[in-house]
Amino acid sequence: QVRLVESGGGSVQAGGSLTLSCAASGVASGDTNSVYCMGWFRQIPGKEREGVAAIDRLGNIKFYIDSMKTRLSISRDNANNTLDLRLNNLKLEDTGRYYCAAKPGNCFSKSWSIGGVNYWGQGTQITVSS
Repeated sequence: QVRLVESGGGSVQAGGSLTLSCAASGVASGDTNSVYCMGWFRQIPGKEREGVAAIDRLGNIKFYIDSMKTRLSISRDNANNTLDLRLNNLKLEDTGRYYCAAKPGNCFSKSWSIGGVNYWGQGTQITVSS
């Protein structure tokens, strides 16, 4: 059973930066048979959960949500089963709960949807203030 644990959220002023980390356990390190697209979703109060960023196992395919595309950087360390998301120039509207997620199969550069996600972390809160 794969378990995802996020860290790195917090309170930050607008314009600031944060790095979210996700540690995956229950996955054999370097297991080439486990092909998962991994990434992040966020839940903003009153809105549906939306895909923010995703990355394939080799780091060749990345997805970024259009509204944050120039401010995000996602990376993945398969040897240590970790996933990071760097968020720069944070805005008030970025406030929300961010979830690490994984779903079997390949990533797509044009979309990262909830459908097919079979592993979720508990989420980490980002609060951006003026």
